[in-house]
Amino acid sequence: MADPVFRSSVTSAETTSAESTSAAAVTISDVSDWSKCSVKAGEGTETAKGFAVALGTAAQRNGVLVVHHRQHEWLLLGSAAQVDETIHNLDRDGFVSTVDLTHGRMMLRVSGPRSADVLAKVCSSNFDDAFTPNRAAWGATVARVTCDLVRDDQVGVRSYLLLCDRSYGDYFFQSLLDAADEFAD
Repeated sequence: MADPVFRSSVTSAETTSAESTSAAAVTISDVSDWSKCSVKAGEGTETAKGFAVALGTAAQRNGVLVVHHRQHEWLLLGSAAQVDETIHNLDRDGFVSTVDLTHGRMMLRVSGPRSADVLAKVCSSNFDDAFTPNRAAWGATVARVTCDLVRDDQVGVRSYLLLCDRSYGDYFFQSLLDAADEFAD
């Protein structure tokens, strides 16, 4: 059987490009094609110890962004090959389970110096550096959609990853574009 073909959940004509810029200060990109895997591991397992990522934070491990977003649960985000290798190398002793979320979850990246301002318009989280520093991970409602958020700055530029159910694709993308419109040049 052939591998499934990835298709973005952002389908509107206005947003079919891989990157849509509504302002020079903010870029909103559909990065849903990244591999996304949930790993649940019991306390004290070698898998939990091996991740060594504190709850509410994220860290790069061998090219994979490891996000500890819930008690005993991590998200692995990255290229399919790197995430697959990480999963293959997990110690399965004790309670350890993995679920591929790639085709069930969408992921957007909101980047730029005004990205926190855009998100503040549609989310009640505090985006100040003291509360959500680089590599912070948390859950919140964004534009009325339950999301997992990760601050993942890129080359010194503020950047956020937002993950939600795939079915919200167009609505969620358009909501963020609308919020970013105020910051257009």
